[in-house]
Amino acid sequence: MFDLPLGRRRFLQQSAFGAALLTTPGLFADELARTAGLTEGPFYPDRMPLDTDNDLLILNDSITPAVGEITHLSGRVLSPSGEPLRNAFVEIWQVDNNGAYLHSGTGNADKRDSNFQGYGRFLTDVRGNYYFRTIKPVPYPGRTPHIHLAVSQNGKRILTTQILVKGEKQNEQDGVFRQLREEAARQTVLADFKPIPDSKIGELAAHFDVVLGHTFDESQPDAVKGGIGKPERRVGGPGGRRSPQRPGT
Repeated sequence: MFDLPLGRRRFLQQSAFGAALLTTPGLFADELARTAGLTEGPFYPDRMPLDTDNDLLILNDSITPAVGEITHLSGRVLSPSGEPLRNAFVEIWQVDNNGAYLHSGTGNADKRDSNFQGYGRFLTDVRGNYYFRTIKPVPYPGRTPHIHLAVSQNGKRILTTQILVKGEKQNEQDGVFRQLREEAARQTVLADFKPIPDSKIGELAAHFDVVLGHTFDESQPDAVKGGIGKPERRVGGPGGRRSPQRPGT
């Protein structure tokens, strides 16, 4: 266990305590709103990196980290009543600090940060927890800053959505975000990116719970029965591309 400064430790403990209150079975169950689904976009990696772990800042044995505001992204995958979903794969993918995706069709591949993994996955534990170390998302042409997120259970994709930065001015002009008409639905895809107290390198923490729109089978076995679900099918076949200037990326 790392010896964290007191302020930072209290910050993380308070975040965990708040999550525990909301995820205790039967407690505040009526207050859990389903996480709104949002488009996968055209830039789900068309070629996976050699490293697909949950640390997007370091590639394999490299000693050079990616550039950007270091962010510790965590949360839980839950049922509508607050039960955790274990053994679910959570995937994230996003642009690097220069706005380039890990995809052959990205509009600015020449600027790609070769040290940024661009994609990661994590298998939830018995409490439904997931965790990633990544960077705070930056704008992309035509889009507000966002992180793509998908959840798979037993080899099937069960949710595709995006995480947007709460309070970001570009959100209101974002075509994808505006597809969510109701304010309650919009709130389910927003996350605070808060400075971690006492962090000497300006790290951020973001907590994002994923609430599925159905109650899953609680009798599921402890063993993982399947891997990652297939990406959404797009016009033009898998990996089909659209202009980076159009919403949906």
